[in-house]
Amino acid sequence: MNVVLDATALLALLQQEPGSQPVARALGDSAISVADLAEVATKQADLGLDASLLVARVEALSIRPFAVTREDVATQARIRRLDDGCRLGLSLSDRRCLALGLHLEVPVITTDNVWAELDLPIEVVLIC
Repeated sequence: MNVVLDATALLALLQQEPGSQPVARALGDSAISVADLAEVATKQADLGLDASLLVARVEALSIRPFAVTREDVATQARIRRLDDGCRLGLSLSDRRCLALGLHLEVPVITTDNVWAELDLPIEVVLIC
């Protein structure tokens, strides 16, 4: 894996929003947490789109979904402590994405600027 996408990055790509170009360039050997993929599927369903087609599209884009491991659960809890009393407002899927990036030791791509404030040993690539 060369990068982990969060839900906002995948949505930017799928909807051709600003920031979609760096996401498109990162495809080929990218990962996404199943929590983020579920979030994207929900947003797609909210727009009236067939969320079941999302899985096929993600596969065609060579984005590999990753489930939560026991190790990731502990990492997510440690990331929560970095959030300084929820000051940054990291959601469970945010922490899941960051934990996956830490597990795979690759950068994470997001539109969420507050991630740059975290002291983590991986790169946070902001696309907007």
